[in-house]
Amino acid sequence: MDKESIYLIKEKDGMNKDFALLLSMMDYVRFTSLNEVEGAGVDLLDYRCHDEANSIGMLLAHFDAVEKIYQALTFENVSDGEIEEYAESLEPALSLGGQAAEKIKGKQLEYYLENLKVTRERTVEYFKQFDESWLYEESDWWNGKKGNNFFKWFHVFEDEINHRGQIRMIKKLYTKELLSTSVE
Repeated sequence: MDKESIYLIKEKDGMNKDFALLLSMMDYVRFTSLNEVEGAGVDLLDYRCHDEANSIGMLLAHFDAVEKIYQALTFENVSDGEIEEYAESLEPALSLGGQAAEKIKGKQLEYYLENLKVTRERTVEYFKQFDESWLYEESDWWNGKKGNNFFKWFHVFEDEINHRGQIRMIKKLYTKELLSTSVE
């Protein structure tokens, strides 16, 4: 990710134009997500405001799992049975919930950042391999409607934007709880 051009949606070396534009948007979303967690310790990463809530660590693991499942769904032409098996291997990060709360904790920020970096590097390598027409290929998607690969990858970073809002709220609640505990 080129931080000098983070606010520019533009072509990138070695990548077809439409992929470069898509990646520019994905890079900005990731940049802002990572800014939200910069310097976070394990206590903040594992904090949950109630039993049904996500933690920041859970959400970072979810970002990684979503990108991985979309790699399989769009780049790797896996069968329905294989995709279900692969999705199982990404649990509980993919679906979040109670199991994720039990299993996704106790990790340093660097653990999550490294996973996100490796997965994104793999996405970029895939993007470099395909012709732009691939982005516009349609397949059956949700609710009996067609979707193209461009939409599918838009959804990857749309999901991250949505959960980044959660991260911001979690940080505020954590700070508020920390302050109220220190006053007592």
